[in-house]
Amino acid sequence: MTNQNNAPLFEKGDKLTNGYFTGDAYLFPLLARDKNNDFAIGSVTFEAGARTNWHTHPQGQVLIVTEGAGYYQEKGQPAQPIKKGDVINIPENVEHWHGAAAMSKMAHIAITSYEGETNVVWLKPVSEEEYSAVNKQ
Repeated sequence: MTNQNNAPLFEKGDKLTNGYFTGDAYLFPLLARDKNNDFAIGSVTFEAGARTNWHTHPQGQVLIVTEGAGYYQEKGQPAQPIKKGDVINIPENVEHWHGAAAMSKMAHIAITSYEGETNVVWLKPVSEEEYSAVNKQ
């Protein structure tokens, strides 16, 4: 009998090559926005050291960590360690980033609402200095 508890909840998906991520990150779409749902859902897998750029969401976002360990940080605030089972409720228009720890893969489900045609506003990358400081905590 195999141990299914360590298997990823969703497949890895396609590598994100849009310039909004540092390191290797992958997206497996789960639900596209449609006439019934004004949000999109996707599973994002971050290899160790991978992370988003700083960004905001005009209608907020919810992250559900499904695997591994990483960080979530709001601009001007200390980074929060996140791990499998954590739920992060990100308010609208709060500048933040999230991603894997330096030594651990991390995956999360992202539920992102739309305002008009926009669900994210991408900003500058998280610097190596910012990321290194978080991983020394």
